[in-house]
Amino acid sequence: MTTTLRKANWGLKFFAWRYIPLIGFCSPKIVRMDNKTLEVTIPHGWRTKNHLGSVYFGALAIGADLAGAFLVFTKAQNRGVNANFAFKDVQGQFLKRPEAKVHFTSNDGEVIDQMIDESLASGERINRPVSVIVTCPSLHGDEPMATFTLTLSVKAKQRKS
Repeated sequence: MTTTLRKANWGLKFFAWRYIPLIGFCSPKIVRMDNKTLEVTIPHGWRTKNHLGSVYFGALAIGADLAGAFLVFTKAQNRGVNANFAFKDVQGQFLKRPEAKVHFTSNDGEVIDQMIDESLASGERINRPVSVIVTCPSLHGDEPMATFTLTLSVKAKQRKS
């Protein structure tokens, strides 16, 4: 694992521990992160399975949340910006039961950059949809198990020196 991924995973653990312990309970791990893409995994285990043996809806929502928003946290931190973010709504389509480790991928890093820039320029909260694709590569390759569209809401401001 590269230093950047190791640092991001420590940041994720700290964020979960400090602000949203339920995220940490699902043991997410960032496996790919660049300027455009964030990919997070959540294991298929006793903490995340439902009574049917597939990954529980709540765990899927946590993974979609992370894939859709953790880049805001990292990008803002790297730019020296304070960014408050939340989701206004979520739409999900469940296509197949994920019965192994799940991967959550969002390729909306450029949208997030634009949102931060626009919020800094206007001083307003910016709302845009971000997409997350859920796959189960060990069983189904790149075939989507679920798709999420989340309306991300970001308000950014420069940190005071």
